[in-house]
Amino acid sequence: MDAINRHENSADTMRALVQQSHHGPGNLILTRRRRPTPGPGDYLVRVGAAGVNFADVMQSRGTYGGGPTPPYVAGFEAAGEIVGVGPEVEEPLPIGTRVVGTGPGAFAEYMVMPHHGVLPVPSGWSDAAALGMVLNWATALAALRPLGEVRVGETVLVHAAAGGVGQAAVRLARHYGARVVATASPAKHDAVRALGADEVLDSTRADLGAALGRLTGGVDLVLESVGRDTFETSLAVTKRFTGRVVVFGDASGSASLTTHDLVFNHPVQVKGLHIGALASAAPALYRSLVAELGTLIEDGVYPPGTPVTHPLTEGPAALRELELRTSRGKHALDPRQ
Repeated sequence: MDAINRHENSADTMRALVQQSHHGPGNLILTRRRRPTPGPGDYLVRVGAAGVNFADVMQSRGTYGGGPTPPYVAGFEAAGEIVGVGPEVEEPLPIGTRVVGTGPGAFAEYMVMPHHGVLPVPSGWSDAAALGMVLNWATALAALRPLGEVRVGETVLVHAAAGGVGQAAVRLARHYGARVVATASPAKHDAVRALGADEVLDSTRADLGAALGRLTGGVDLVLESVGRDTFETSLAVTKRFTGRVVVFGDASGSASLTTHDLVFNHPVQVKGLHIGALASAAPALYRSLVAELGTLIEDGVYPPGTPVTHPLTEGPAALRELELRTSRGKHALDPRQ
């Protein structure tokens, strides 16, 4: 027993939330794991705050494409301090630099991050305030601008507008001069309106498509992250031929679209988006997004985040709230608590 205790408290181990199975957040267990070592192209980061995302819920159920196999240290988004640099990192940031980025095993005291995806935490911001920069805000910006081609005066429909990406999308769409129609559960309507949405509808109403049609006369751009529950409605309310649907999630399950649908039923432009894949496959485009995010921060359009922060021990409960869609906005875990 003494040997086990000495190992558990040794300097080369850390506290971590480990997903034990694909049976959901209830099988997320706090334990001790060996501290990771940065590989080629990686930073070792002491985590100050880890982002809680719906993708974490999907991974816990085994429904996230390319997700890890249990047991694994959960989480993939964090901000913190660089404490180590692996080989093959060209022009590395100095030890002690605070960064935000993604990588495996964020729900822990330490994690590794690929160097090409990290961004410095803006001056004056806490680690928690920077969460969402490389996921929520970059996704919303990519969906609206290079993929969605939003224009002044167009109507943008944002589903799940009270979530992390949804809130960023509402703010950005308004900034770029669009009329914003959003969907959310009724308890979250006031919060979405406060972000600048012109209209907010109940995402669960049976006549959502008809209501959107009456309200808009056709939508120019849909930001679709819900999937099965809203996808057919999204296609139906999008303007034929000129309208765009950008898909970056399927929280309610996968939906299908056939070539027959595109030719005869829904002749619209449908584009897929995964921000990590975009950063890897189109690095120049991703760098332009990062530069634009910097400008948005300087102009005050992108304010510091204010996530609800939980101790690491409350990670399973935070994921369950997200799965049940009872949470609002961004949530984070503090591994120091």
